[in-house]
Amino acid sequence: MTPPDDHAEDWSLESLNKAYQQGYMAGLTGQPQHQQPYPAEVLAAAWEAGWDDGNEQFALHKRRSA
Repeated sequence: MTPPDDHAEDWSLESLNKAYQQGYMAGLTGQPQHQQPYPAEVLAAAWEAGWDDGNEQFALHKRRSA
């Protein structure tokens, strides 16, 4: 049995996707990860996952451009 999530009502699949996309764009444009805007853990994790993926693409582009 999983413990109840006090913030379960704070997110939906749509909001997770939005947080991921915002994080991806932030990482893709080289913004720092500490600017993550979400207080809810689940949304913050989605944003950070997007940031990781976008930042990886940003780094690849920088290496190819150098």
